[in-house]
Amino acid sequence: MLTVSNVKKISSIFTIVKTGTHVALWNKPRKLAFTLAEVLVTLGIIGVVSAMTIPTLMSNHQRKVYVTRLNKVYSEIQQAAINFMNNKNAVNLVEAGINSTANANKLITDNFNIVETCSNSLSPCFADSYKLLSGSNYDLSSHVSTSYVLASGESIRLLYSKDDDKIVNILVDINGKQGPNILGRDAFYMALYNNGVIDTYNNSATSAPLTEEQRESAGSEWGPFGQLLNDNWEMTY
Repeated sequence: MLTVSNVKKISSIFTIVKTGTHVALWNKPRKLAFTLAEVLVTLGIIGVVSAMTIPTLMSNHQRKVYVTRLNKVYSEIQQAAINFMNNKNAVNLVEAGINSTANANKLITDNFNIVETCSNSLSPCFADSYKLLSGSNYDLSSHVSTSYVLASGESIRLLYSKDDDKIVNILVDINGKQGPNILGRDAFYMALYNNGVIDTYNNSATSAPLTEEQRESAGSEWGPFGQLLNDNWEMTY
C-alpha cells in the first residue's frame, strides 16, 4: 500500500541518486601502492649507488685514521726531543747528546711504553715487505737498526745519520705489521733535525721547517710526509 511513509522513503532514494551519493559510495578513491617491480628497481638503484660510494667513503675514513695516528706519533716524538734539549739545557740535540743511534733511541725508550724490541733488526717489529705508492716493492734492508713496537701499536725505528742538520732518520708504521704496508699510507719516513723539529728529508735543506718547494721535491720515500705537512695533515695524494 502506498502510504505517506513509503512516499517519503521513495523520495529519499531518488534524492540520493540525484545527488550522486551512491556514486561516492561505490567509487571511493583507491589506495596507491608500489608494485613489486617498482620496489625491486628502487632497491637495485640503491645497491648500485651504494656500491659506487661506500668504498670511497671507507677509503677516506681509513686515510683519516692513518693521518690521525701518524700525527700523534709525530707530536709525541717532537715533544720528546724538545724535552730532551730542555732537560740538558741545550740549544740543539747534538749539544744535548744525540750523537749516535743508541742515544737517539733514548727518545723512544725514555718516553714511550714499549712492548717489543727488535735489536739491530726490523723484524719482527716491522712487516717483511713494503711497497711504494706506485706499487713497486721497497727494500728496507739498508735502513736497519734497533726497532720498537709501542703499546699503542706503532712500529718505530730511529737511525742516527748526521748530515748537516738532519741527524735522525725516523721510520714509523702506524699500525705495525698490519697492512697495507705502503710508504705514504701506513708507513712513513720523517727526519728529526738538530733544532728538534720533525720534517721531511731534502738534500738541499740545512734546517727545519722546510719550505713547501723543498717538501715537494723530496724523494718517493720521503715525499708523502712532506705532502701531508704541505696539505695541513690531509692525505690528498
